[in-house]
Amino acid sequence: MKDPREVIIRPIITEHSYDMMEDNTYTFEVAKDSNKVEIRQAVEAIFDVTVVKVNTLNVKPKPKRVRYNLGKTRTWKKAMVTLKEGDTIELFAS
Repeated sequence: MKDPREVIIRPIITEHSYDMMEDNTYTFEVAKDSNKVEIRQAVEAIFDVTVVKVNTLNVKPKPKRVRYNLGKTRTWKKAMVTLKEGDTIELFAS
């Protein structure tokens, strides 16, 4: 089994992910080679919560241009993790 800190790279903090937090769904950037079982085990180990559902998707690159050169942004994997009712993850220390 992989180390949980190698599977979960960082939380995704956007307006849409904040709205999803009200429904107990949290968004993370994860390693591209990780699967749903590894993501579930990593979130449960790091945050000490119970995961109900994991949805994943591969984010495609966007075209970018710097002066005369064309390029693309990087590809990465996103995971939306739904927690059991009553469990929460504190992303920001108050």
